Amino acid sequence: MSDKNEKITNVFEAILKYGHDEDFVPCDDDYFTSTDAPAGSEDKIETLRSRVERGQPLWHYEDREDYSGLTGAVRPRE
Repeated sequence: MSDKNEKITNVFEAILKYGHDEDFVPCDDDYFTSTDAPAGSEDKIETLRSRVERGQPLWHYEDREDYSGLTGAVRPRE
């Protein structure tokens, strides 16, 4: 397969091939789904990582926007 016909699947491949990402357009396919994971959580980071690898947009319009409804452990001050 020639380089011209090679499919670029993510932004990193575009940078390696062309030296920039100006023409790369993310693809929102059937696997591009929202996440309820809060910002900064391991789940959210993993979701963002996998979106980049699959060439999808980073942000989904239905992703969690805040921390409402979440509970967490509170450690007392020493």
